Amino acid sequence: MDIYIPTPLRAYTGQQATVSVEADTVDAALAQLTTAHPELKRHLFNDDGRLRAFVNLYLNDEDVRYLPEKQGTKTTQSDALSIIPSIAGGGGEARYSGRC
Repeated sequence: MDIYIPTPLRAYTGQQATVSVEADTVDAALAQLTTAHPELKRHLFNDDGRLRAFVNLYLNDEDVRYLPEKQGTKTTQSDALSIIPSIAGGGGEARYSGRC
């Protein structure tokens, strides 16, 4: 499966826009991603190991938060997982709201 990395987080994936993993769930895909790119983990997960509130995940076109199994949702190699950070700000400036 391909995981699409947003521009603000590409510094932690060697500037890769897409990272390919073989995983059978969303959780397993994220685990493989953060194992391959450990610096990315603190930007996606809080100290308790939960996905940060400002990080949105989409499996294909579906918001993972609204899927019945959430991050436990089964995946296939043809699926795509997109990481979409929430954007905050105003006055014409967009800011990445993650802790960097």
